[in-house]
Amino acid sequence: MKNLEISVLMDFYGDMLTDKQKDVIELYYDEDLSLGEIAQHEGITRQGVRDSIKRGEGLLMEMEERLGLARRFRQVQGALAEIVQCAKDIDFYNTEYINSKEIAARAERIIQLAKGLDNG
Repeated sequence: MKNLEISVLMDFYGDMLTDKQKDVIELYYDEDLSLGEIAQHEGITRQGVRDSIKRGEGLLMEMEERLGLARRFRQVQGALAEIVQCAKDIDFYNTEYINSKEIAARAERIIQLAKGLDNG
């Protein structure tokens, strides 16, 4: 079974791999080609493809273990989602109970800032 985390790690660390490792991992994970199809495409043995994928996967996992960029990205995404939800809750409670234009404006600004970071 394919480890879909590898595709995520490729986004963060793919440029650190050799061209061959990058090519075979992209063909395997992104194009969903079999080892045999990749071997034929790359002009190497099936075992050579498997070895290149395993070495590349190992390097990607090692880089994530050391640097944690993908993990940190997921944490930031989660925090942003929670910030947006809190701002929406503030806006709701403000509308229901207080109706302060200043609170509403600040809640909307928080939402816009968080969405801007999420898209950027």
